[in-house]
Order: sequence, then C-alpha cells, then structure tokens
Amino acid sequence: MMNDPDFNKLVYEIARLVPKGRVTSYGAIAKALGKANYSRMVGHAMGACGHEKPPVPAQRVVNSQGQLTGEPAGISARKKLLEKEGVEVKGDKVVNFKKFFWDPTEEL
Repeated sequence: MMNDPDFNKLVYEIARLVPKGRVTSYGAIAKALGKANYSRMVGHAMGACGHEKPPVPAQRVVNSQGQLTGEPAGISARKKLLEKEGVEVKGDKVVNFKKFFWDPTEEL
C-alpha cells in the first residue's frame, strides 16, 4: 500500500492525543482506526511526520513491546523527549511499558 495522506492525517490526530508522560503503540493506533493489521503503515506515517503542523509527538508512539524504533539518531532524540516527560527508557525500551501505555480504543 502506498503512503496515504488521509490515513496519515488520522494517525497524526490520534498521536497528538497521547498525553504527556504516556506512550501508545503503532498497533493500538491502527486498531483505533479500525485497521488492526496496519501497524506497519502507522509506523511509516510516524516516520513521515517531521514537518507536520501542529507537531506530532512521535516520541510517544512505540512498538508493541515498548521499544523505540527507527534510525539510531531518532531513537536517541525521542528517548530524551520521553525522559523529559517522566517516562523511563533503558536502552531503546520503555521501562514499565504497561504502566505508561495509553490505549486509544479505551481512552477516546
């Protein structure tokens, strides 16, 4: 599937709702959009959100195991942002992921 700007906008709308100090997953966003098998597409959308206005808090979207994914420089930058929000990250993984997890299907 090609990059769908409308799908990306929906992904960004949900990502912007993740509260500070919380994280969600690519799969949780996909499920909230009724596209449970689209977690990879959510990942692609998040990788393309750098110039979106208003900004998309990409640091708050991780994989289903709580790992930050992507380029090493991007992981490092997102880790710093999460730590500023009070989310502990060890290596590239959110510590106590379930505690910080925000489920859009339950919260929206």
